[in-house]
Amino acid sequence: MDKKVRVRFAPSPTGGLHLGGVRTVLYNYLFAKQHNGTFVLRIEDTDQTRFVEGAEEYIQECLTWCGLVPDESPLHGGPYAPYRQSERKDMYRQYAEQLVKQGNAYYAFDTPQELEEMRVKFKTEENPSPQYGHTIREKMRNSLSLGQAEVGRLLGEGLPYVIRIKMPENETLTFTDMIRGEVSFNSSLTDDKVLLKADGMPTYHLAVVVDDYLMKITHAFRGEEWLPSAPVHILLWKYLGWINEMPQWAHLPLILKPDGHGKLSKRDGDRLGFPVFAMNWKDPKNAELTTGFRELGFLPEAFINLLAVLGWNDGTEQELFTIEELIERFSLDHVHKGGAKFSYDKAKWFNHEWIKRYKAEGLRQKVKEVFTGNGLELKEDENLDKVIELVKDRCTLLTDFWQQGSFFFVAPATIDVASIKPKWNDDKAMFFDILAEKLTVLEDWTAEAIETLFKETAAEKNIKMGELQLPFRIMLVGGKFGPAVIDIAALIGKEETIKRIRTGLKLLS
Repeated sequence: MDKKVRVRFAPSPTGGLHLGGVRTVLYNYLFAKQHNGTFVLRIEDTDQTRFVEGAEEYIQECLTWCGLVPDESPLHGGPYAPYRQSERKDMYRQYAEQLVKQGNAYYAFDTPQELEEMRVKFKTEENPSPQYGHTIREKMRNSLSLGQAEVGRLLGEGLPYVIRIKMPENETLTFTDMIRGEVSFNSSLTDDKVLLKADGMPTYHLAVVVDDYLMKITHAFRGEEWLPSAPVHILLWKYLGWINEMPQWAHLPLILKPDGHGKLSKRDGDRLGFPVFAMNWKDPKNAELTTGFRELGFLPEAFINLLAVLGWNDGTEQELFTIEELIERFSLDHVHKGGAKFSYDKAKWFNHEWIKRYKAEGLRQKVKEVFTGNGLELKEDENLDKVIELVKDRCTLLTDFWQQGSFFFVAPATIDVASIKPKWNDDKAMFFDILAEKLTVLEDWTAEAIETLFKETAAEKNIKMGELQLPFRIMLVGGKFGPAVIDIAALIGKEETIKRIRTGLKLLS
């Protein structure tokens, strides 16, 4: 590539960060790193009516958690600052006015009421949703339909107005998409979009083109829902004289609902019981909390991995990728044109595989945070690494470490007596009573010594080992789960093992 690659992610700070947004970040990031380029985060906050307090900081935190840190951003600065569109407001008007002077845009003075009346007045069976475009513009209040003197008077009086692009009639607009190939549009099918609002703020259409030009963006990856905006953007690049500087576009496939019908939304996640946001998002307006992947117990590596393969593969059967492998192998040639169905079961599979990949020390801090969140503060020397190695293969989410590992450090609050009772008898009660006594004098507290003593005592009482291991497990753990029960006893120690046997005997008597 002859130009230095510069890509951008340009979200609006309006709420939680959808996993589709994170995938867009990921593909931008991978492409930039692969080509020794620059990844820019630009905040598109021109629509002040939708601005949500705290949303920008939330986006930054999400990207940091994912390990997709931008090279330039409002937080990190850079040579093309400012990186918030609201702070760039003054620079957009000159370009909108330039378009008016050239005859490619016009002033429109229509009130909201007049726009509503237009939608009713011009509604027909053939055109049930009239748009402000080439068939209607001359019948509305704008600088194309009014005389020059009248326009001057209205501007002089300070009447509120917007600036709209003047879409040409029946012109074919074509560009080459990096995923979809050649894409063409008829300009007559697109309305005259507002470029500059009455409050002086640009709309997305004008701001994205101006900023991509001024920030020297070379490639723009965005969701396929932005395809209908392409005609407006192509014309703006052309009308502003920058067509040769227009970035290469790639419109990414949608992430679909599990059944494949329609784009995955937050509502779908709420309905089906899985997250769609990267992290917890608390709406400041109504205090509604939406759970994110991070808080549910996902590792960032697993989250990134599952997003990478939602719509892309490297042409092999490999599914697990490190970020380094993704940077090396990512290619837009292998991004699918069609949407990718989201599966929460598959997402959990990725997380399980990544937990298994980790060594104990890599999970230590995260597991401690899970325990702390459940009210258990651990000392540094409390066998945590050994516990992690014993139980990690049983954990799908980081939060599973609580159920699978907390009993090593604190006795279970309740035990599943109902699972023992049906096959409980006096012989078994006597066995555990004798076992507890023998364990008190066992000097070599190792798994091997405990197992030998357990087997010998079972043989003496003529009871099969298989009939004793479940009650022993439930006494130590509280339920029918956990690693090898002898390993549990070895790790929790002599005093705690005997104490839990005694407690179990009381509850079963």
